[in-house]
Amino acid sequence: MKVFSLAVILAFGVFSSLAQEKPAAQASPMCPAHYQQKPSSRDQHHEGVEQRGDEVMGFSHEKTTHHFRLYADGGAIEVEANDAQDTASRDEIRSHLEHIVAMFAAGNFSAPMLIHAQNPPGTEEMRKLRESIQYEVENTGRGARIRITTKDPQALSAVHVFLRFQISDHQTGDSLDVTKRP
Repeated sequence: MKVFSLAVILAFGVFSSLAQEKPAAQASPMCPAHYQQKPSSRDQHHEGVEQRGDEVMGFSHEKTTHHFRLYADGGAIEVEANDAQDTASRDEIRSHLEHIVAMFAAGNFSAPMLIHAQNPPGTEEMRKLRESIQYEVENTGRGARIRITTKDPQALSAVHVFLRFQISDHQTGDSLDVTKRP
């Protein structure tokens, strides 16, 4: 029911915003009284990712930090509370990442789809090759980390495509290159 409600809310929001947009000819960029700087579609998309992420993940993006790492054997998804004393966010992160591990291992990538409003690249291949990909969650001091590993070259490529998309869409600034595991 929660997924259905979120889908209805997202659909309503898209249609409402489309109905409110005015043709460019109606706005006069030369007149400061009529000119309003609109955020770029990229900024609007990122804001949507953050808003949907807060809803789907169950914790605030403003109180947490995400990192996505690419390793020679797979990668990692790391989420930590910004404040070491914020045990509520820490516990919500741990719960969410445990849930994600179970979903991903079953080939279910609906949470990232809801957050990003699209199927993230790589997830279809990860679903098909789920038997060759391992997911393990480990707690960190302020949150948790999902380690994603595989020995299958096709699965490894899909994992890297997925993680690069996450880096870009969440605007984390993490390296898009494969690095040595710390």
